Amino acid sequence: EVQLVESGGGSVQPGGSLTLSCVGSGFTFRSTTMSWVRQAPGKGLEWVSDDSGTRISYADFVKGRFTIFRHNVKNTLYLQMNSLKPEDTAVYYCALGSRSNWRQLGSWGRGTQVTVSS
Repeated sequence: EVQLVESGGGSVQPGGSLTLSCVGSGFTFRSTTMSWVRQAPGKGLEWVSDDSGTRISYADFVKGRFTIFRHNVKNTLYLQMNSLKPEDTAVYYCALGSRSNWRQLGSWGRGTQVTVSS
């Protein structure tokens, strides 16, 4: 059974930083493309970034501010978020898959809340 457990969320002021973590189990982490997706209040899920192990992609709205990386021995995916903006407020989920297929795979965790407010 696939399990994804996110952590690291919190409340920060605009311009602040947070690093999210996601521990995966029940699948071969090192060979799986992983994504971060988010859901802002009142909006649908949107893709943020993915990491295949050899290729990384970012949504335009986080380029230059967020960094995705992974530690395959620890089965952990990370998202370092800098220069946070109020519009980054959302529940962040890690998900199996890439930008093109994470919805179809339909497997993500319970999420971690990020709130950016002064």
